[in-house]
Amino acid sequence: METYLIANTLGYPILSTLLLLPLLGGLVVFFLKGEKMLKAWGLVVTTATAVLSLPLFTAFDRGTALYQFAEVSHWFPFLDLSYVVGVDGISVLLVLLTCFIMPLCVLCSWNYIKERHKEFICVILLMETAMIGVFVSLNLVLFFVFWEAMLVPMYLLIAVWGGERRDYASIKFFLYTLLGSVFLLVSIVAVYIKCGTFFIPALMDVVFSFGFQVWIFLAFTLAFAIKVPMFPLHTWLPAAHVEAPVAGSVILASILLKMGGYGFLRFCLPMAPAATLYFVPWLVALSLVSIVAGGYLALGQTDIKKLIAYSSVGHMGFVTLGIFLLSTSGIRGAMLQMINHGIVTGALFILVGIIYERTHSREIDDNKALGTLMPAYVTYLVLFSLASFGFPGTNSFVGEFLVLVAAFGQSNWVGAFAILGAILAAAYMLRLAQKMVWADSDGHGHSPEDDDQGHALWDLNLREFLTLGFLLVFVFWIGLNPKPLMNVMDTSITHLLEQVDEGRQQLDEGHHGAAHGLALVDEH
Repeated sequence: METYLIANTLGYPILSTLLLLPLLGGLVVFFLKGEKMLKAWGLVVTTATAVLSLPLFTAFDRGTALYQFAEVSHWFPFLDLSYVVGVDGISVLLVLLTCFIMPLCVLCSWNYIKERHKEFICVILLMETAMIGVFVSLNLVLFFVFWEAMLVPMYLLIAVWGGERRDYASIKFFLYTLLGSVFLLVSIVAVYIKCGTFFIPALMDVVFSFGFQVWIFLAFTLAFAIKVPMFPLHTWLPAAHVEAPVAGSVILASILLKMGGYGFLRFCLPMAPAATLYFVPWLVALSLVSIVAGGYLALGQTDIKKLIAYSSVGHMGFVTLGIFLLSTSGIRGAMLQMINHGIVTGALFILVGIIYERTHSREIDDNKALGTLMPAYVTYLVLFSLASFGFPGTNSFVGEFLVLVAAFGQSNWVGAFAILGAILAAAYMLRLAQKMVWADSDGHGHSPEDDDQGHALWDLNLREFLTLGFLLVFVFWIGLNPKPLMNVMDTSITHLLEQVDEGRQQLDEGHHGAAHGLALVDEH
């Protein structure tokens, strides 16, 4: 086990601290009273967790693919059940994203949540522990425990604090995710029976037979495709987004969807490389369908929240496309897009929540002509809209550009379909911005010249302004200087592609009849 891990040298168990702090904070909530005290406590705990996570970036060794800041505690050695946590260049960025998004979830819910504040803060903090646990777990059973643990808080966020159809949306979310969990558990049990270990880094070095790889690959893929979600398993997402409270939508878009992409990178590619190569054409095709279908569905929406929800299907299609092109630029782009989508789409959902608090409607026609009434709001709206479709200089441009480079390097047809998705993204985001900022009427019969309208539609307050401003900093920082993030992930990506290459050799030697599966594989 030690050959895969680098012991934590920070002087304190940083990963366990990040796991325990929100958990303990959630327990303390039950001893607090008063709405303001509960909100402040939630903000303090999530902010402290974010600050304590900073050494993961500053002290991270960019030159190794080993798992860093590792902590090991053996529970039941005879079953290989151990508490093993660590991060590499792929997971560390997702841990940081999680830690820095959660304080914003508390801030954007400051006035949005009207009841059960104690339970809400508790659910948010428990959710944070579960999500961090998914990204740091190096034992399959521990991973599965955290994977399942995040299901209940997310279900509660939708079912308790959701909209009018919250029962339908929460049950649909629960059933879809539970279905994926069943296949995930089957894969975990099968791998343990085959190898006698749950230690994830060691399992990546095991050469499974091609037939076994196919079965575990299909089971893993179904679990992670539901989470991404990939077409046609995406139907739970719009319902969950529309009915969830603002914080729930932000968590879904910024973090939960990324767990699907992370699962592909952590399990499918290294543990079943030959099967990955064999199924590449199908997965590239499904990714392209997700990109185009998500764009077309978003283009036809009149509900702002539903539009952004469908846009996530298209954006995450770029993530899976980059992953399954199996090239350095493709996976780089996919990783950046996971981070970028978390930042930009999270901000867009916060913007939806802000305008819903004022007009009590998410319909585009009820929220038009805001340019002169809410100048700060529409400034943020336009900037994040530009970032959403990858305008040059913003963070999404870098990720999409790398995926498109990999796509055209693979096939002109693949690149052409991916470009179509980018065009659709520009169409629906510019349409949204144009109507909300420059239309002639706000849908209620008021025009921008109405003197009394400014009293009904007040602009951003300081809390809202700073929340969005914090995310905007990363839009331009990553857009203009993505190198620091690339430096963190590059060594791990190189190691991952070396593992995939071993599957290429296995497929060539033992399954010549399936050689057509290599047609779309990038010879990086």
